[in-house]
Amino acid sequence: MLDYNSLGHILTLANDRDIPVSQLVLEDQANTLDVSLDEVYKAMSKRLDVMEASIEGRLKGPFKSPSGLSGGDAYKLNESFKKGNTIGGRLLDKMLIRALACAEGNACMDKIVAAPTAGACGIIPAVLLTIMEEHKIPREKIIMGLFTSGAIGMAIAKRASISGAEGGCQAECGSASAMAAGALVEILGGTTDMIGHAAGIALKGVLGLVCDPVAGLVEVPCIKRNALGAANALSSANLALAGIESMIPVDEIIDAMRQVGDLMTPALKETSEAGLATTETAISFTQKLNEKEGS
Repeated sequence: MLDYNSLGHILTLANDRDIPVSQLVLEDQANTLDVSLDEVYKAMSKRLDVMEASIEGRLKGPFKSPSGLSGGDAYKLNESFKKGNTIGGRLLDKMLIRALACAEGNACMDKIVAAPTAGACGIIPAVLLTIMEEHKIPREKIIMGLFTSGAIGMAIAKRASISGAEGGCQAECGSASAMAAGALVEILGGTTDMIGHAAGIALKGVLGLVCDPVAGLVEVPCIKRNALGAANALSSANLALAGIESMIPVDEIIDAMRQVGDLMTPALKETSEAGLATTETAISFTQKLNEKEGS
């Protein structure tokens, strides 16, 4: 059984065996669950199916979430993209659209894959599905990439946290960005070392990101942070694939994230007691929502 307490250790094992991280994790999960490799692979394939479905349904037209806080932004951005009015290029623009769509669907109780959490559910699907489409990557490689992303998420969960209530949004959207970045590196043929650098760079970019949801709902600012998280993952993978290294090893970065989360005041960890949640507009909306629910 793999020791998921250290991502560095997992990367070293993959290097020593001269196999992809995804293959190492696939074999470990089959052994741990006492099932065949094929069964584990098929289970992950079904998760990719859910990721695809969670995006498609929210691009067909404008809508609002039950709270009224969110909805329709993915549709707006997609319409702007189709008219040629977006400025990020096909790859980035489609990632942003998909990240918003999946996160908006979560706000409407759609079926999603909480990878690593519901609040950050749009980042990994947006990055991997867009790369699959735009770079004509075989679906099988994307499925295997999800095993690599899983290893990164497990290491973060073991050494630090993937919970906004415990570590702030750095632990949710930050972790998802690192997971997507590392998987992207493997999918595009990067080395095992590059996976660690990509994940580390992604985490360093969001250290200190707080969790300050308006009205205690995973909508504002969470949904738009999914789009930013996808961009972070793409940027981090791009840097790593160019041979740019993180000076700080990824395990040490994860430890730093844990330290930052521990030092963060509870008011900034999903309690809605500070940050954006206590702005004048947020308080006004929260009061209206409470009145609506009480009537």
